[in-house]
Amino acid sequence: MKHFIEKNFIVIIAVLTLLTFLKSCGDGRELSKIRKEIETIKDSTYTKEELNVRLKIEGLKSEKRMIQSTDRKILDVNRQTQIDEEINRLENSIK
Repeated sequence: MKHFIEKNFIVIIAVLTLLTFLKSCGDGRELSKIRKEIETIKDSTYTKEELNVRLKIEGLKSEKRMIQSTDRKILDVNRQTQIDEEINRLENSIK
C-alpha cells in the first residue's frame, strides 16, 4: 500500500483536488438559497420603532391582566378603559 501511494501520489492528489473542486461548484446555488432566506427574514422583522410599540402594547396588556387579577375598584376599571384605548391607538399606529 505504501509503495502504491508513493508511486501514484500525484494522481491521487489530482483526483482529490478535482473532487473537491466539483463539490464546491454547488455552493453558488446554496448561497442563492441563503440570500433568499435572509431577505425573507428581513421582510418579516420589526423596525426599532415597531418593536418599541409592540413592547409597549404587551406591557399594557400585562398591566391590564394584573389589574384584573386583583380586587376591582372603580380606579382599576377606569385604568383598564385607559389601557384599552391606548392599546387600540398603538395598534392603529402600526397599521
